[in-house]
Amino acid sequence: MSDTPVKQQSTAAFYGQAVASFAVAMTATAIGIYNLQADAWVRAFLAIAVLYLVTSAFTLAKIIRDRQEAGQIVSRVDQARLEKLLAEHDPFEKLG
Repeated sequence: MSDTPVKQQSTAAFYGQAVASFAVAMTATAIGIYNLQADAWVRAFLAIAVLYLVTSAFTLAKIIRDRQEAGQIVSRVDQARLEKLLAEHDPFEKLG
């Protein structure tokens, strides 16, 4: 009676586009930092800052995904409990 939501997965094209976009962005940033008219320590600082930003973005995305998945699991458990209660309830049961 309950509708189980279909797990949506990304297509291969979407995955490829995301990987390609990330690679282009990182390459362009690396080339930009390398060609920057500044001292080596300034370029090194910017490179480390970019790497820190990337790792922070990945961590944030993972945390958001984990919270969403945990919420879906709790929702499914609550739904199963409600369905069990409704299945066991007899509205015509004699009171008293």
